[in-house]
Amino acid sequence: MGMSRTLPARRLRLGLPRRMFSQVLLMQLAIAAGVAVLATGLFLAPLGQQLDDQAMRRALAIAQTTAQQPRIAEDLTGTSPSPNGPVQREAERIRRATRAEYVVVMDRRGVRWSHTDTRRIGETVSTDPGRALAGEEVMEIDDGTLGRTARGKVPLRDTDGRIVGAVSVGIAYDSVRARLIHAVPGLFAYAGGALAVGALAAWLISRRVQRQTRDLAFSDIAALLAEREAMLHGIREGVVALDGAGRIRLLNDEAQRLLGVGDEAVGHRPDQALGEGRTADVLAGRVTGTDLLTVRGPRVLVANRMPTDDGGAVATLRDRTELEQLGRELDSTRGLIDALRAQDHEHANRMHTLLGLLELEMYDDAVDFVGEVVGDHRATAEQVTGRIEDPLLAALLVGKATVAAERGVALRVSDRTRLPDRLIDPRGLVTIVGNLVDNALDAVSGMPHARVEVEARAEGRTAVLTVRDTGPGIPAEQRELVFTEGWSTKRPPAHRRRGLGLSLVRRLAERHGGRVAVGRAHGGGAEFTVVLPEALAEPGPVPAPTAPSASGSMTAEESR
Repeated sequence: MGMSRTLPARRLRLGLPRRMFSQVLLMQLAIAAGVAVLATGLFLAPLGQQLDDQAMRRALAIAQTTAQQPRIAEDLTGTSPSPNGPVQREAERIRRATRAEYVVVMDRRGVRWSHTDTRRIGETVSTDPGRALAGEEVMEIDDGTLGRTARGKVPLRDTDGRIVGAVSVGIAYDSVRARLIHAVPGLFAYAGGALAVGALAAWLISRRVQRQTRDLAFSDIAALLAEREAMLHGIREGVVALDGAGRIRLLNDEAQRLLGVGDEAVGHRPDQALGEGRTADVLAGRVTGTDLLTVRGPRVLVANRMPTDDGGAVATLRDRTELEQLGRELDSTRGLIDALRAQDHEHANRMHTLLGLLELEMYDDAVDFVGEVVGDHRATAEQVTGRIEDPLLAALLVGKATVAAERGVALRVSDRTRLPDRLIDPRGLVTIVGNLVDNALDAVSGMPHARVEVEARAEGRTAVLTVRDTGPGIPAEQRELVFTEGWSTKRPPAHRRRGLGLSLVRRLAERHGGRVAVGRAHGGGAEFTVVLPEALAEPGPVPAPTAPSASGSMTAEESR
């Protein structure tokens, strides 16, 4: 709907079918021209400094060559300053040969013995010769009687090495500037060529931008982006967009919540942002299909992935944790209903047996029969609650024992089981044991002499849970696959998917800092072991000894 409102407004507002092309072209031409001018200026600035340096070094070299003439030092000390003197003649010869602006020879007082203007011979120099007379070689650009020049000054020594004067050579600065100005047309020619190439590239880029943006105005593009952001972050479904290199380029708010990541995940691959696992495999496209189930933390997610034209993909995530929990509760309710139905039949059979014994006046046998039945019920509850003091876990096992009996499976609690009522997260432990027992019952159901054994013990503050069965067991090469989301050897029920129970067991164990492993039970079958460090609280006051048993017995009786 945003497009249907935006496009007509675009045509009525401006009426320029190629305005995006024109705007982008003008901006790029302006940028290219600015860069050309800036580059030319950046080139000319160091060029001028380089030419100045060359001129000063040339002046210094001429001055050094002049000072090395032994006759000049001798004539300076043996004659007086004169326009026709030997010092003036030698200095003029050197000036003409080197095409310098001037060659001035002075004594220690700064009096000129040579000059281009012979009238200035015998006068004091206009600039301070102190540094040169002190034995220092000087390079500078300064203003003198002949204008702005590049100068070189060196001391003049006699044959004994004593400083008797100085030599100053100047090169007209205008000649340096003229060389610089002479180079400018060539520089601008290169800059013009670069500008022409930039203009052509700008035109090609503008045409490409025009095609890709469908000639939308900047305001239209901004409106579409705003609508897209509002839509992506407003929907209650996670959206993850990946680029052609497989990196995450967009995460809406719901996806960040479901995956438990923030904006820092953008720009990284799913393996880097989420860690290795099924969720990263689904987002990266290594697992294909529709409505793929995956577990992320405590959440059960349904993912779908669709490739895009640029080689990337868009994945959607839906949270079905509550549906999965409802499905498991439905399974538990069905199991409880089946157990109650079986107990109803069993109770009817026992009542019929008791009635027959009474009608046959076999009263002693009737008393023994009633005692045996009551003893079986009481023994099951007392065996569980005597070893497992937590009421939730004890009630779970009593209920599972009833379901197991209906399915022809013997569920027993190991004699080594000892678990005090100090669990920090009893609900998490109930989920772990419930899933392991359910998988064990499914594995042995329908087999002769089927048996499932549960062992739960405390080692300090660590809880160790073990569930063994007499089923076919799990091959060594598949023992790691059983913890993968969606992996199952059983046909799923109609209302939900299988292959999540063991994955949730591993996630819960890892959340408690523990681990879960599967191996071969003694005598065959599978053996699952879960180790949960820090699962029990520090020992406190000892509770009333009848409290756990009473709770467990009540739960067991109600479950029956």
